[in-house]
Amino acid sequence: MKALKSGWDFFQSEVLGMSWLNRLIETILNACGLDTSTRIGGSVQFFLYNTIKIMMLLVFLILLISYVQSYFPPERTKKILGRFHGVGANIIAALLGTVTPFCSCSSIPLFIGFTSAGLPLGVTFSFLISSPMVDLGSLVLLMSIFGWKIAVLYVVLGLVIAVVGGTLIEKLHLDKEVEEFIRNGHAIDVPQEELHFKDRMKYAWEQVVSTAKKVVPYVLIGVGIGAFIHNWIPEDFIVKILGDNNPFGVILATLAGVPMYADIFGTIPIAEALLAKGALLGVVLSFMMGVTTLSLPSMIMLRKAVKPNLLGIFIAICTVGIIVVGYFFNAVQYLIV
Repeated sequence: MKALKSGWDFFQSEVLGMSWLNRLIETILNACGLDTSTRIGGSVQFFLYNTIKIMMLLVFLILLISYVQSYFPPERTKKILGRFHGVGANIIAALLGTVTPFCSCSSIPLFIGFTSAGLPLGVTFSFLISSPMVDLGSLVLLMSIFGWKIAVLYVVLGLVIAVVGGTLIEKLHLDKEVEEFIRNGHAIDVPQEELHFKDRMKYAWEQVVSTAKKVVPYVLIGVGIGAFIHNWIPEDFIVKILGDNNPFGVILATLAGVPMYADIFGTIPIAEALLAKGALLGVVLSFMMGVTTLSLPSMIMLRKAVKPNLLGIFIAICTVGIIVVGYFFNAVQYLIV
């Protein structure tokens, strides 16, 4: 058992967390005359380490997830979802959301397609909530920073929000709150040709290139913010605003994430820096969920598809769910870290 734990700790630290890369960058910077114990040197080290680590994980994860996703084109996903009813359909939709695009703006076109195809509104919303919040990439990235317990809990609770949120929307019978052009639309059912391994790998690599072009600017911004927080903002200030002394830290962090637009890759370095400075775990994870699920650009896109009443209910359900999850993580932080 001890050997198993040691093996897992090594995997988490050296493979997922790439601690070897951090040590290598520190050695190179010090050899070049830049002292990494200073604020400037520490900022450069943090920026280089996190940028390289995230981009390496990004390429690997998108390649893997896109390969899996090639088995679930919209038409096939629609057929799978059509076989289930009730809460079971919401659960399947939430799970399918984990193998789809990384940001909410990429998920909305799929949501529109599923709704036009006649799938129940609650089912499509379960998909829309889970897709940006709890994709498979988030599981691996969170494991690299916070460990497997927190990563698994984050994904499970994110799926709960998606299932509960979709079920509530279904019970409220809000179909008329979807814009008419979508309700009256018809998705074209294109026959799916059988793809071979080469075709799937080609598709997966195209997704890597396409997603990387969209994500890289936000990764650089996120790492830059993280480096600034990590090396320039006093720890006392972070603890005062987002630590034990502020009972509203979770709410503040959730709302702070709304104006931003990023995916899990862009929020991880900010979350890592905040946690290192003394922010509570629930506060950090609420911020991540708020950014990935409720970003202002994605809400503007969603408004084109649904009426204000339904948009407001969607935002309220997600916000309440994220805040509840945040306070839950705060309560159990010292039990699972």
